[in-house]
Amino acid sequence: MIARFLKILLVFVAALALLYISRFWPLELWARNGAMAELGLRPQGGLLQVWLSGTNLAAFELVIWGFIVFITLSLLEKIAGPAT
Repeated sequence: MIARFLKILLVFVAALALLYISRFWPLELWARNGAMAELGLRPQGGLLQVWLSGTNLAAFELVIWGFIVFITLSLLEKIAGPAT
């Protein structure tokens, strides 16, 4: 029971992290000049777009994001096991 809860929690945290990295993050969680700004974390998400800006890969941001999601979810399924 606890192991199943931890697996679900792991998948949920990974999904939130992927959503935050993507351009689809809908919330602004903290002030722009807060402590998270020192770490380079934008309050409105979209980190992949920032990381790729100015490179030749910027045009492929959505494709790269989709690939990252596919790989992450595949690894999580391997760790957490298939849904039953």
